[in-house]
Amino acid sequence: MTNALLNIDDLHVQYGSIKALHGVSLNIFPGELVSLIGANGAGKSTLLKSIVGLLPVSEGRIIFSGNNITNTPAYTLAERGLTLVPEGRGIFQHMDVLENLKMGAYSLQNKENIKNDLEHCFYLFPRLAERQKQLCGTLSGGEQQMVAIARALMSKPKLLLLDEPSMGLAPLLVKKIFEVIQTINHEGVSVLLVEQNANAALSLASRAYVMEHGKIILTGDSRQMMSNPMIKSSYLGG
Repeated sequence: MTNALLNIDDLHVQYGSIKALHGVSLNIFPGELVSLIGANGAGKSTLLKSIVGLLPVSEGRIIFSGNNITNTPAYTLAERGLTLVPEGRGIFQHMDVLENLKMGAYSLQNKENIKNDLEHCFYLFPRLAERQKQLCGTLSGGEQQMVAIARALMSKPKLLLLDEPSMGLAPLLVKKIFEVIQTINHEGVSVLLVEQNANAALSLASRAYVMEHGKIILTGDSRQMMSNPMIKSSYLGG
């Protein structure tokens, strides 16, 4: 897949003697929004962490923008345009909203661009504009998720990896988060979305992968997946 933005080939990851990923292969093309669905413990978060260098890969390759980044140190990948919004958000609780967002732009030098990017984040998330000086530890869960996504956008990603962005959020905030994800994608950022809300994930994405027990068991067009009897019974509550 030479024209893929991200190409993962036969990836194996293990924790000690326990194998977590068993020959996972997937690809994402520029401008795509792709969903990865699966039950708890299927290996979805492990895959995202291995892509960004937070977990060591024992076998296989990860190619990003034509370069082999397998086991590349995590701190160098944001500069290349690969950014993860982790499950649990990972924001700096004792820093305010503005400080958190600026941390996302730590590797960027152009102050005018950073200012414009901040304004764009506040356009996407008006609530954050109102809370710029508020400590992030005092924000609601939904507001903290907004900070996590906005901070990731400040690094100017080519590919944004999102791990369970709707977890624990009220329905109205979930709707807002998914609208922003769609907007980000329409603006040209490729997205790999890991999400337990399979209905929403498949509705947003053009393609999807299904993972079970550390393996990809199904891939295809999202709309077709929504009518697949196995997907409906296992993930869509029907």
